[in-house]
Amino acid sequence: MQGERISRPAQSAGRMAYRASYGSEEIGQESIVIMEKLSKTVLFAHVVRKGDCSVFEVLGARVEFLVGPQADDEAPCIIRGTMPPGVSVPIHSHKAVEVFFILSGNIEVLIEDGGKMSWLEASAGNLIEIPSKAKHAFRNRSQHPVINLLHTTSEHGRYFQEIGRPATSGESVSPPASNGIQHLLKTARRYGYWFATPEENASVGITLL
Repeated sequence: MQGERISRPAQSAGRMAYRASYGSEEIGQESIVIMEKLSKTVLFAHVVRKGDCSVFEVLGARVEFLVGPQADDEAPCIIRGTMPPGVSVPIHSHKAVEVFFILSGNIEVLIEDGGKMSWLEASAGNLIEIPSKAKHAFRNRSQHPVINLLHTTSEHGRYFQEIGRPATSGESVSPPASNGIQHLLKTARRYGYWFATPEENASVGITLL
C-alpha cells in the first residue's frame, strides 16, 4: 500500500537502509551516486528489449543484464533478477553498493543492527539499499518468484557473470552443483567477498548444503 513503510535502521557504513515507497523521500546517498553515474554514462536515449539482454543462472537465481558491465569498474550495471521459491543467499558482504527495487513477490532480507541480525520482509514497491561491506542475506520462503531490479557497479556485474552460467530466458534454473560452489568461492575471494560460516548461517535459519 502507498505510504506503508518497513522499519529502517539508522544508516551507517555497517548498516542497511530500506525505503518502502520509491521516491517518497530521499532515497539514500548510495542510490543518488548510482543514478548520477548512470546519467553520465548513458549518452543517448534507447530502449532495452528483453531479447537483447544476456541472461545468466547464478546460484539458483536468474540475472538479466539490462545495462551490462562496462570498462569502468564504478560505472553502473543494471540487472533484473528472479529468485525462485525456496532459494536463499547466505550471509555475506562485499565492497559494491547494491540497490534493489522489488517489482513483484515477497522477499526476506537479513539485516545487522547493533550487532544483532534480524529478518525483514520486503514486497513489491519496496527498495532495499545495501551499503558497501554491509552484512546481509536473502531468502524467498513464499510460493512465488521474487523479481527485482538491481543497480550496482560494473565490477560487481562482472562477478555475477564469472560465477554464473549463460542461460536462455525461458530456461528453468537449478541449485548449483558442488563444483559450482567451489568456483564461486574462488572467484569471490578475488572480488573481496566475505562469507559467514555454516554455523553463523544456521543460527539465522539458512542451511548450507
